[in-house]
Amino acid sequence: MDKDIDFNAPGLYRIRLKERLDPVWGTWFSGFAIAEEADGGSILTGLVADQAELHGLLRKMRDLGLTMVSLQRIEIQTGAEGMA
Repeated sequence: MDKDIDFNAPGLYRIRLKERLDPVWGTWFSGFAIAEEADGGSILTGLVADQAELHGLLRKMRDLGLTMVSLQRIEIQTGAEGMA
């Protein structure tokens, strides 16, 4: 784990679900984009403000009975660091 990451700062997350969700659920999931997987699952991608918001999102998934396959924080490179 990278010790320089501030997990209480906003971050981009990718969540893979076993179930297929219609893209209209993106609004219910805090504006997350929803993509369909070839295997019938879904990938939700979106910005989370902090850990409290992430936990709220995970609670929604649990309450809907969705199966989370994976959760990944995607590091965003900005400025000169992101240029090759």
